[in-house]
Amino acid sequence: MNNPFSLEGKNIIITGASSGIGRQCAISCSQMGARICLIARNTEKLAATIRLMNNQDIHQYISMDISEFSKIESVIANFVEGNGKISGFIHSAGTELTMPIVAMKPDYYQKMNDTNVISAFEFSKHISKKKYFSETGCSLVYISSVMSEAGENAHLAYCASKGALTAGARALALELASKKIRVNTISPGQIENTEITNYMLENFSEKNKQEKLAMHPLGYGQTEDVANACVFLLSDAGRWITGTNLVVDGGYLAK
Repeated sequence: MNNPFSLEGKNIIITGASSGIGRQCAISCSQMGARICLIARNTEKLAATIRLMNNQDIHQYISMDISEFSKIESVIANFVEGNGKISGFIHSAGTELTMPIVAMKPDYYQKMNDTNVISAFEFSKHISKKKYFSETGCSLVYISSVMSEAGENAHLAYCASKGALTAGARALALELASKKIRVNTISPGQIENTEITNYMLENFSEKNKQEKLAMHPLGYGQTEDVANACVFLLSDAGRWITGTNLVVDGGYLAK
């Protein structure tokens, strides 16, 4: 019996692959047999991710600012030329900002949307061109957040950007279904060993830390929990799933 969760023979692009969830997605996808193009700004961290992956010699990484939208198609074209058409895309790159609305400026929203939302859709626009995606279909997965459904104090820009990402994915799923391209989001709760969580643990009081932990009935998640969900949606096991927001939050939204 074939393993429906296998990613053998699939070419996948992952943004934000230098750390946290994006790094683990790259590792997990390599373990399932995929060939991967890792994208982030920090070259040294990207190289470190490659060293943690299976079959290191078949993967490549590209250092770029994904908000430089004019460069995106050439990155995709070069990867396809050297490796074949694309079967999957994970948008894990993202920024976070804790700031009350009275201190927010319009360009703060724009910068966050450039990375969290617009870059995801720009990659998707080009990947969805017939010359770039696999004839057998393609799966686009965006890492959203439980904050797309539940607000949090002083996180207006972040919540709004993740809400836009989730809503946009539903619309795009309908638009691209005829091409056999599936579009889904994953909304994690608090995940350990990410930059956001590490910052919180370093700067929150012990009381605040315990309050945050108590909001997750199963405790904090691991990066592997999100990466496993990505593997599922990228694989043939998820072939009939599109336009869905898969919540991976340890029970956060159930409360």
